[in-house]
Amino acid sequence: MERGCIYPCTCSRQDVLRALQAPHQGEEEPVYPGTCRSQSRSSRREEAPFPICNPQSATCNQSAPPHVGCYGLEKGSQALSFESDWRTPNSELGTRNSNLRPNWRFRVPDGEIVSFADSHFGPQHFIAGQDFGDFVVWRHDGVPAYQLAVVVDDAAMGITEVVRGADLLPSTARQILLYRALGLEAPAFFHCPLMTDAAGARLAKRHDALSLRTLREQGRTPERLREMMG
Repeated sequence: MERGCIYPCTCSRQDVLRALQAPHQGEEEPVYPGTCRSQSRSSRREEAPFPICNPQSATCNQSAPPHVGCYGLEKGSQALSFESDWRTPNSELGTRNSNLRPNWRFRVPDGEIVSFADSHFGPQHFIAGQDFGDFVVWRHDGVPAYQLAVVVDDAAMGITEVVRGADLLPSTARQILLYRALGLEAPAFFHCPLMTDAAGARLAKRHDALSLRTLREQGRTPERLREMMG
């Protein structure tokens, strides 16, 4: 928080959709309109001056303006230490205000093009603040959100290549910003094309797309399935 990397946010998903004044469909989260961003350096400054990592062990940008994202720590010896630097925002916030349990959002650098080379799809480019907005890294119930959890987990395990579905390409841009903010080296990425139905829609468990029951009802045999997968 002191570095401008994260800020508390009390907006619900419905609040975000109302602020955007447009219906949202699909699986990708809507771009956050910045409702709580402008408050994070004024009325909320005294409520939550806690960074994700220890600024005393890092060279970092201490005076980033509200419209600038967090540029983070230097890699190598200056980077986040998994043994000593980790702190949870809401646990420390609770020592002073037990009623305040916000989500915590990462402040993206508006307008910056986040680029990376995908081993399957090639060069990828996403515009921060346009293709994705400030995103939640710590939930109000004290649990790290997906984007932060996978970055820290992969870095702690020394992962050098991540293989996953193409639907997570936008998430990779977010995670690259987190790697940079934490002073960590990002792995290589390989995003696989998704399986789709005859209409081109993504096959999903929530739609019962590939359950054994559905396949049996469609008359698919084990032999036919092996042919499809081969």
